[in-house]
Amino acid sequence: MIKQISLFLENKKGRLAHVCRAMGEEGINIRALSIADTTDFGVLRLIVDDPQKAEAQLKARGFSVTITDVVGIKVADRPGGLAEALDFLDDADVSVEYMYAFLGKCGDQAMVILRLNDTAKGLTVLTNSGIEIMEEAEAYNF
Repeated sequence: MIKQISLFLENKKGRLAHVCRAMGEEGINIRALSIADTTDFGVLRLIVDDPQKAEAQLKARGFSVTITDVVGIKVADRPGGLAEALDFLDDADVSVEYMYAFLGKCGDQAMVILRLNDTAKGLTVLTNSGIEIMEEAEAYNF
């Protein structure tokens, strides 16, 4: 399981830069990120190389932060590679609540983060289907 940092950001100039600057000042490397916004706020999701330190430092700066377990998978970096993994989950009635990709790839594989409605079942389905699951350390040190 991979630990994801999630925080709410007001939709105000400089808030995202403030988070990224804080991570940099603390020597925390961002490995993957996603942001979803509304008119008033956004939800920033981060995979970092030290989730516990990131959580503590962001809370100390007044951010509302949570840590969530997510699944990292490796899929063939070619047309249809991701669809194959998602089909296995769909066939097993496991829903993807959201997903995003890493900022790079590993050899000929793309690296994807998934938040599933049933993580345990999803991990079993993916593993039994031959989908490679990312180890926690691999995600943080990519």
